[in-house]
Amino acid sequence: MTALIFAHSLIPKGVQITLLESPAVPIIGVGEGSTPLLRGFFDMLGIEEAEWMPACHATYKCGISFEDWSTKPGFEHYFHPFPSMLDIMTMTQFIHNVEARLRGANLYAHPDRFFLSARLVAARRSPKAREDFPFDVLHGYHFDATLLGQFLHKKALERGVRYKSCHVTHATVNEDGAIGSVHTREGETITADLYVDCTGFSGLLLQKALKVPFLSFADNLFNDAAVAMPSPMEDAIPSQTVSTALKHGWAWKIPLTNRFGNGYVYSSRFCTTDAAEVELRQHLGLLDSHVEARHLKMKVGRLATPWHANCLAIGLAQGFVEPLEATALMVIQYMAMNFVPLLERGEFNEEARARYNALVNRNFDGIRDYICTHYKTNSRTDTEYWRANAANMNLSDNLKRIFSAWTAGKSIVPGLRAQEFGQGYPVMSWFAILSGMGIFPDPSNLRPPNAQEARYSLSEIDDLLNRCVANYFDHKEALHQTPPSKPPLTLQLYFW
Repeated sequence: MTALIFAHSLIPKGVQITLLESPAVPIIGVGEGSTPLLRGFFDMLGIEEAEWMPACHATYKCGISFEDWSTKPGFEHYFHPFPSMLDIMTMTQFIHNVEARLRGANLYAHPDRFFLSARLVAARRSPKAREDFPFDVLHGYHFDATLLGQFLHKKALERGVRYKSCHVTHATVNEDGAIGSVHTREGETITADLYVDCTGFSGLLLQKALKVPFLSFADNLFNDAAVAMPSPMEDAIPSQTVSTALKHGWAWKIPLTNRFGNGYVYSSRFCTTDAAEVELRQHLGLLDSHVEARHLKMKVGRLATPWHANCLAIGLAQGFVEPLEATALMVIQYMAMNFVPLLERGEFNEEARARYNALVNRNFDGIRDYICTHYKTNSRTDTEYWRANAANMNLSDNLKRIFSAWTAGKSIVPGLRAQEFGQGYPVMSWFAILSGMGIFPDPSNLRPPNAQEARYSLSEIDDLLNRCVANYFDHKEALHQTPPSKPPLTLQLYFW
């Protein structure tokens, strides 16, 4: 991804880009979901969905369903929707009802009823509408990560990226503290002006050679392991990722055209590897199956400075905030696209590095805060794992400000829009998680709403959204058609 983003802008200017890939390091290949930002990646490169999606068993993703994270009546399930152009018709009503309920009015304020994406998922529809219904839905994708890597490899070669299969063993650091060269097991010494560290959790260049500190998020996020396995696809293909809370973490269910990708993300402090595999097999109904399970360890946190000297870390080498909201590819794309203008302008000074690192770290920490919110707001008490997450006070000051304002019945909208807190996620997302988890006054303390508070009709919202849903193709039908991509909505919609 990084090579293609760089190549798109820099190869026409005479920059040479060489990608070194080890034949000895396997692909992790279990991350199979994205945010809507990935759509902008393909649009920028001029790659149509009709070309890449069938090659990667890809499906559309309208959002993420969260099951059993909350035990509060009526809030055992909620859906985190991706935005649509039609949300402007229902967002005001949703925020109004939520804020009124926070002030004690007994109003309906569950997010699922207010957003088109949730209705599309419930009806097994895609985010692709008929030509005479020009209302776009920001959507992500599900895909086979290994096949997508192979597809992008081919595209990178076609667009001028040089490729060398070799195993880099170490780097040499110059007297000025920059990387002078990298050395391979095959006996080569390779030099460059800029090095991009995509060596994953091993952090070969930034961490090992340049000694850039890694800041662990273990106190914020407990999960550090995962087990994954496939299961058969159903007749109807869902257009959502499902995240189900289990005893010591959560299980993902991701629909591809040929199978489901499944996994269990858990904390080794509370659960053994064997127990996690058994629990996942029970959850999937595969206890007696011979389907092979893959076990993975996760290093959750980030580098103190992803750009140091003449080296930039991207991907797992830069950091990782577990796969709960499928943010890994989003961060890769975000980092690469924000780095390109600096390369084009030749900005390699300390001021540019400080500005870039602050931008990346602020967004990355904002993602961490949003992921932490899922665990902090859980109301499960069945295991020590969930009780410890709910009791955890290792939260950022920004996150504490959001919780404080929300529970006090104050609007968090101004702060989110000004990005005083909640960095990286829009108003819609924060309202969806906090209301979806049922973070409201005790129902027994709610009062009847007054006329001003109850001014919006839920039946009118239902009618509007249900009529809109009828204009979107069945998911399976849309996958057979894979129509050309529409121009993307501005990416600022997802990051505002």
